[in-house]
Amino acid sequence: MPNDTSPTDYAPDAARIAAQNDAFRRGMGGEVAGAFHPGGAELRGRVFATAAVAALGRPFVFACLRAVADVIHFPPEDDPDGLHDFGAVEVEGTRVWWKIDLYSDDRLAWGSEHPDDLTRTYRVLTILFPEDW
Repeated sequence: MPNDTSPTDYAPDAARIAAQNDAFRRGMGGEVAGAFHPGGAELRGRVFATAAVAALGRPFVFACLRAVADVIHFPPEDDPDGLHDFGAVEVEGTRVWWKIDLYSDDRLAWGSEHPDDLTRTYRVLTILFPEDW
């Protein structure tokens, strides 16, 4: 007998994920786990910088965080799925990429099966140089 609630019946809401990713980026100063989505739910996650980015020092990393938080335009080539999960910015004359990955929890072992559900999603934003990819 088939299961009426199979995983294939679920389709994540891309607009909801994009709004959550935007709120996460804007709230990532200091303690990201304390950032809240406009709906009031906590956005769980953390931010990483690659070793190459971190090697340029804290002021550069903080400038990257500010630049990433300020992104408001998403060209189709940077955001083909409409999730607002990738972008490129210029920081102190250097091209910097950022990427948000969605995991099921803070162990980062599995991708989130319900990425538009804040209670089942843990975000990881990575700041990197294109050559780090």
